[in-house]
Amino acid sequence: MVPDFSLILIGWLLVRYSPFDRAFWAGVERLVYFVLFPALLLQSTNSARFDFSSTSAMLGLALLTTAFGMVGGYAVKWTMRLAPLDFASGLQTAFRFNSYIGLALASRLGGSEGLAMMAVIVGCTVPLCNVAAVWALARHGETRLWRELARNPLILATAGGLLTNLAGLHPPEVVGMTLARLGSASTALGLMTVGAGLQMSGVTGAVGPVAWWSGVKLVAMPCFAWAVGRLLPLTELQSQIVVLFASLPTASSAYILAVRMGGNGPMVAATISVMTVAAIVTTPFWLSLVS
Repeated sequence: MVPDFSLILIGWLLVRYSPFDRAFWAGVERLVYFVLFPALLLQSTNSARFDFSSTSAMLGLALLTTAFGMVGGYAVKWTMRLAPLDFASGLQTAFRFNSYIGLALASRLGGSEGLAMMAVIVGCTVPLCNVAAVWALARHGETRLWRELARNPLILATAGGLLTNLAGLHPPEVVGMTLARLGSASTALGLMTVGAGLQMSGVTGAVGPVAWWSGVKLVAMPCFAWAVGRLLPLTELQSQIVVLFASLPTASSAYILAVRMGGNGPMVAATISVMTVAAIVTTPFWLSLVS
């Protein structure tokens, strides 16, 4: 996993010691999010061969683990005194996940099969995570929430790939190759944007909540997925993918949502950074248990 985490480090170095500032990387992240990653998800889910009789157990565990993370993140409200807006801003970091890192590592673990499994998990859990995150910061009505979900490029790409796959529809070779090239570009650029967004300044005064949410995301969730997964009829690769999913650091887009909805952006940015750095150690540890 060193090559993938090295790309995060390269992004961190470039944003600080090169002319490529945060404004540049913000544009790159939009390109990855709206064009490159959807191409990767569409191509991988369209071309994969799924055994839904066994994949259903993996998906069920991923959804159950996400719900477990939501409960664990909410529990901070009963143990620490937090301003309501700080709580609503940080809660999402306990259960959201970084798709860039997840898809890159899934591809390294299981090739195209692992990538397709992670893509399906992403497509099924992103709506749930987005609903919970927006609900916690709710300042807009339900109409806007569902409109945003319906326009989410990751959801649309995964749904399109699955539906065309089930219908037996596959693009011509030249289109498939183009999508594959776009997807390949998304992996490196996505990881570099994660590194470019790291910042720790907002952790001051919020050490307790940041530590709690980081513990839920990087320790409690993967532990839950690993323990329950041992009781289910999962293949080794399926176990690896679902534990990888559970151990991912939180989504970098959590900061964007917090800022857009008037939340505590600096605290969320610091939480994202802490989790991303810590995951360099915790993610390989959890994966080693299912290897």
